[in-house]
Amino acid sequence: MTARGLIIAAPRSGSGKTTITLGLQRALVRRGLIVRGLKCGPDYIDPAFHAAATGAPSANLDSYAMPGALLRQIAQGAAGHADIVIAEGSMGLFDGVPGEAGHTGASADIAALMGWPVVLVIDVSGQAQSAAAIALGCMHYDPRITIAGVILNKVASERHQRLVGQGMARIGLPVLGSLPREASLILPERHLGLVQAGETEDLFARLDALADAIAAAVDLDAVLAAAGATTIAAPLAPAPALPAPGRRIAIARDAAFSFVYPHVEAGWRAAGAELVPFSPLANEPPPEDCDTCWLPGGYPELHADRIAGAARFLDGLRSFARTRPVHGECGGYMVLGRSLIDAEGVAHAMARLLGVETSFAKRKMNLGYRRAVLQADGPLGQAGQALTGHEFHYATIVAAGDDAPFAMVTDPHGSAPAPAGSRRGHVTGSFFHAIALAP
Repeated sequence: MTARGLIIAAPRSGSGKTTITLGLQRALVRRGLIVRGLKCGPDYIDPAFHAAATGAPSANLDSYAMPGALLRQIAQGAAGHADIVIAEGSMGLFDGVPGEAGHTGASADIAALMGWPVVLVIDVSGQAQSAAAIALGCMHYDPRITIAGVILNKVASERHQRLVGQGMARIGLPVLGSLPREASLILPERHLGLVQAGETEDLFARLDALADAIAAAVDLDAVLAAAGATTIAAPLAPAPALPAPGRRIAIARDAAFSFVYPHVEAGWRAAGAELVPFSPLANEPPPEDCDTCWLPGGYPELHADRIAGAARFLDGLRSFARTRPVHGECGGYMVLGRSLIDAEGVAHAMARLLGVETSFAKRKMNLGYRRAVLQADGPLGQAGQALTGHEFHYATIVAAGDDAPFAMVTDPHGSAPAPAGSRRGHVTGSFFHAIALAP
């Protein structure tokens, strides 16, 4: 049996999708249901919170970066092991990039593809009946999807709730719940979004507080009734996202290195690879019995001094790189370079396996989907292989060095191909986070 599903979305970012999604997930688990979470779009942090709230794995669904077979595999993997799927949208419901219909990266694409209705979260601060006009626009903007109801967030008073409710009644949209302004419902954030689940103090107490608030303010029975059947069929064959870079993959995993997509790791394991974690912050080198080393993204800029002083890790990494592939994504790329300048302007020596020097003192947001074409054979495939992925970082390159480029990269907005990343010997890296093989 395949679970029914819902997508919790909003007209814009910052409306409260994540806290309401987590509260709903946790509240339904406490009712005894098997709940699975999914996240629309490229996001490392929210799925880990979903996993904590539900006690089950979460993953991403990305209509721009993932081929259809991979989307079906991930969705069916969740829906086939649950009573209900509560998926979380990204940004605004219809926000995406130019492209073929259904492949824009918008949360609405996922709602249409899966057949899941949308519960709209609207931050009603500063408005009353006008919130219904926004909801009405969402109801009619895309005929592929169904808006099943609305949850009002940041309601100021009973009178405010009544006025907003009158507007929703006028357009025939059920109000499934109303949450008051309450600062304690906000999870801690940093520059890339929420603080990671593993770093959030009293995480489970916070999740239970969210569940208490949702159970008191939202009609959970109405939410369950609004869920729709999953209409997508499972793929006929496994659809791995990326080739496994090795048979035994040494993968850095701690507070500085944590950004690995669940579907990527699952695909590697399904291909027979073993992932062997080690901690650079604990001064651990990559295990010698591995044939590839992977340094994920994360927050190395917050731990630059510890990394620079982790001689056993750095020496072991250099030794490993003499004979075997080492790849770094985003934060991992920064650690492979010559130096990392922290937010205070202090330079910290890194592995010096690549010539790049990066700075977090000179902040500039780089955000968006990318298509990368590999320039040489390496852990992610052969020269000429195209990958879909994204960048999301504030660090800047202050010196590129003289290494060969890792890939030629374009974006969905018609940018000219440009060299990106670095390659020297067995070592590669870039700010590009790979999501899947491009079709």
